[in-house]
Amino acid sequence: MAKSRLYFISARNTKWLYEDSLPGKFERILDNFKFEEYIDKNEWVAVKVHWGSEGAFRPIRPTFIRKTVDRIKAAGGDPFITETVRIPGLDYLHVANYNGISQETCGAPLVLGDGLFGNDNILVDSGSLMGQIAVASVIHDVSAMVLLSHFKGHVQSGFGGALKHLSMGGVSARHRSRKGMGRGAIHMTTPERMSWDSSKCTFCMACVNVCPRSAMRFEGKRLKIDEELCWGCGRCARVCETGALVDPINQDEFQKRLMEGAKAVLSTFQERKIIYINFMLDIQPECDCMPGADVPVAQDIGILLGDDPVAVDQASLDMVNAATPLPDSLASDLGLKPGGKLLTDLHRPDPQVGIDEAAHLGLGRKEYEIITLEDS
Repeated sequence: MAKSRLYFISARNTKWLYEDSLPGKFERILDNFKFEEYIDKNEWVAVKVHWGSEGAFRPIRPTFIRKTVDRIKAAGGDPFITETVRIPGLDYLHVANYNGISQETCGAPLVLGDGLFGNDNILVDSGSLMGQIAVASVIHDVSAMVLLSHFKGHVQSGFGGALKHLSMGGVSARHRSRKGMGRGAIHMTTPERMSWDSSKCTFCMACVNVCPRSAMRFEGKRLKIDEELCWGCGRCARVCETGALVDPINQDEFQKRLMEGAKAVLSTFQERKIIYINFMLDIQPECDCMPGADVPVAQDIGILLGDDPVAVDQASLDMVNAATPLPDSLASDLGLKPGGKLLTDLHRPDPQVGIDEAAHLGLGRKEYEIITLEDS
């Protein structure tokens, strides 16, 4: 079976020369990759990157976004930086600026992918589990994209990489008129909703404060959840220290829905119009959506580039799984030892389920070969 070709640069820098620094090597690997085969002259190109959140200080650094923007320009493209909203759009633009992502630092304008409140989207066929899902209008309409993904752990999918970024980052929170067609369709894996045990609740308000949709409130000693607003992301349950909130998510079903979402987003592009770059740096245990960031569970590994999202994620997962767990991290808290599978063992869901489903849906190949850019 044919293998997808990937390109890798190591995070190690042993010569103390710019060209062998990670930014220097990133510049060289971008130059070596034939962007001109994916981008037409004067074509608008979306640089899709997570903008982080207030308190989550480990998203992809602006220097790498800027070098990607410069390479797109050199290939004749006209780039812009885009993201779908998780909080009101103007607030999210302020967060991006807070995290150093701006036109001044990155060299291209920032565009909200689905409008001020996540209502600007187009329904796209997804598959048997969800039927249709609302793809952000900018992602739907743009003809070329470079997907910059921070590869890290994730409590619901095991890891976040290119495929999750395509899916969760390419769809909107909600459709303007059709209920259940937004991002929540990926999360809502069972008919059950979030359960609350009042006897365990300390009324600390952490769940209310962490909700990106302002879907939770207390009325006296009763928790009220607005099911019209809630998209089932489970952040409230994650921050509940007493276990008063329980997320009923089916982990395997979630990963399969996630891949259906990725399929829907990919269906809006022609072949060979997306370049995927995974950053295995600051490999924290959780998503950049959370209002904080724990220490990494593995040492920085490097950056992978290719045009197959399944192969890029499979290779990234293989590399991180093989890494030595770092001391004084969640990995050591859980007693993880060298020789195991780091991300697979870190959270309950098996991340391979999602990759296998993506390959089954025809989104790419799991088989890969890696070409490593050596130091100069």
